[in-house]
Amino acid sequence: MKVKLLPLAVAAAVVGFAAPAAAEKVVKLGHVAPLTGAIAHLGKDNEFGAKMAIDDLNAKKVKIGGEVVKFELLSEDDAGDPKQGTAAAQKLVDARVAGVIGHLNSGTTIPASKIYHDAGVPQISPSATNPKYTKQGFENVFRVVAHDGLLGGALGRYAANKLKVKSIAVIDDRTAYGQGVADEFAKAAKAAGAKVVGREYTNDKATDFNAILTKLKGKKPELVFFGGMDAVAGPMLRQLRQLGMDVKFMGGDGICSPKLAELAGAAMKDGQVICAEAGGIDTALEAPMNQWRKRFKDKFGTDVQIYAPYVYDATMAMVAAMQKADSTDPKKYLPVLKKVEYKGLTGTIAFDKSGDIRNGALTLYTYKGGKREKMMVTK
Repeated sequence: MKVKLLPLAVAAAVVGFAAPAAAEKVVKLGHVAPLTGAIAHLGKDNEFGAKMAIDDLNAKKVKIGGEVVKFELLSEDDAGDPKQGTAAAQKLVDARVAGVIGHLNSGTTIPASKIYHDAGVPQISPSATNPKYTKQGFENVFRVVAHDGLLGGALGRYAANKLKVKSIAVIDDRTAYGQGVADEFAKAAKAAGAKVVGREYTNDKATDFNAILTKLKGKKPELVFFGGMDAVAGPMLRQLRQLGMDVKFMGGDGICSPKLAELAGAAMKDGQVICAEAGGIDTALEAPMNQWRKRFKDKFGTDVQIYAPYVYDATMAMVAAMQKADSTDPKKYLPVLKKVEYKGLTGTIAFDKSGDIRNGALTLYTYKGGKREKMMVTK
């Protein structure tokens, strides 16, 4: 008896199998932040923002170049260390990532940017604020937050003009970020009429500040500005209180996290601390942002620290450029990324000729009852 063969599609249906789905094209995106060490909570926050973006993109079945693209996140730990940062960058380049979101710190972002530049890999930092990053003449580097010139300057003017302080002490942790934001703060405060009565230095792993704080106490500042991260600022606030220094305390985005209140404990008085986050949400964007923050907490079991929404927007803007260029090839989508105008969670992501965010906003916060409280958004 002669057996009649059925067409493949019919045969598959008869035996209960579907025809094989079209293969997805895998595109790798890199992310780098400190996932270990004193500020690992900030690094994980950034990583979660990237993971959320990747999951949302993959759920949409994004098509580029006629193919469905599956994005894969390659996340590396730089521990906030420049040497580890460059090693992580080289690892991502060797893995042939199509783009990188990172790094978190200016001190790791800047040296890593040379490696990405030489390899032609687009890099968007969601949180590095040192102006040097985008002043190297690299056409592949971008950031989605305002730089230290704006952030430190806004805080310096606020201290002199709004708080009316006349004598200021400045401390920085000697990192690219800490020194940069402290320098800009001091410059703006002096220009607005305040006097810097003392300038001291520490490092990003220090826990004992009694010597420098005792020296500054004798100069009777009304306000202490710290250029550095929350992991150092918390213990510093405790020691200020122990020394009986009843002063205002200011810092940039590095200290401006919900965790600062936990790190400082009872040493933080209501309204004592004022900080600025390099970003700002207009009123019209507050409801969508709150919904996103709830989704973030439901997904990862933790609140947003600082920059997860900016990581999310940086990732989405990079992919939006790929979609518009209809290519995941860095050579083809980089020119489009330079001109991108992506309406994100945090506002419109668009870059100037240096790669800095256009019209970067800043948000000033204080702390009351152990909680961070928004004061104002400024541009």
